[in-house]
Amino acid sequence: MIRSMTGYGRAEALVDGRNILVEIRSVNHRYFEFSSRVPRAYGFLESRLKAYLQGKLSRGKVDVNVSIQTMEGSNANVQINQELAASYVEALRTLKEPLGLTDDLSLSTISRFSDIFTVSRESEDEETVWADVLQVADEAAGRFVQMREAEGAKMKEDVEGRLDFILQAVEQIEERSPKTVEEYRARLYNKMSEVLGNTQIDEQRILTEAAIYAEKIAVAEETVRLRSHIDQFRAIMKQGGPAGRKLDFLIQEFNRETNTIGSKAQDIEIARIVVDVKSEIEKIREQIQNIE
Repeated sequence: MIRSMTGYGRAEALVDGRNILVEIRSVNHRYFEFSSRVPRAYGFLESRLKAYLQGKLSRGKVDVNVSIQTMEGSNANVQINQELAASYVEALRTLKEPLGLTDDLSLSTISRFSDIFTVSRESEDEETVWADVLQVADEAAGRFVQMREAEGAKMKEDVEGRLDFILQAVEQIEERSPKTVEEYRARLYNKMSEVLGNTQIDEQRILTEAAIYAEKIAVAEETVRLRSHIDQFRAIMKQGGPAGRKLDFLIQEFNRETNTIGSKAQDIEIARIVVDVKSEIEKIREQIQNIE
């Protein structure tokens, strides 16, 4: 299936105490170009995400955004500075007798001194984190590829219509080309009649000149090759997969044959058809610039 290089996919899920969000977007580019934004603590994910997406895409400028929020306390390690807590207790009790206070010290009292607590995060296993992120990335990538395929289907439909137009134009050129030779022969005969008057006209000379003219303006080879290019173009689109570079090469051949027809065929009607064909070729070229 033909795929566009433009796409977007997003997925979010709570996995193993982590709220993970993955966004993938892309635009057209000649080659595969990757950039990402991941939390600083998870920098190791960048190379893995790049390799993962390279296995799914061949071209496009791809940007990935990953957000990972660890749920509160899910991997927290709390330590208490008991010596500092004891110092607080001892200092408070020195105030009991001088101030005539009741000794009502309790655990809740000591817990108000936040500096006795140290909260640290447990180190996270890279393979476990990657497995969790990959689970969400798979879902985002599925939606991302689905959008690229939907866009590609629309582009293919548009290009098919333009190929039909070009094929019809080729048929018109093939029908018109022999008539130009006959018209040339008739003009040559009339001109010689006008110049020579009643003198006998050399019919063989006219036939020879017409044959030379016919060979000069013959475009049969070009129209046959153009038809062949159209068949190849359609076969590549039908085959699917990465096809942008092949189609880009073929569209250059479309232009080459069409330009040759325009330069050889010395006829206003064919020239008009050639202009229309070149316009359609340019529109196809613009479309395939965004095909993977």
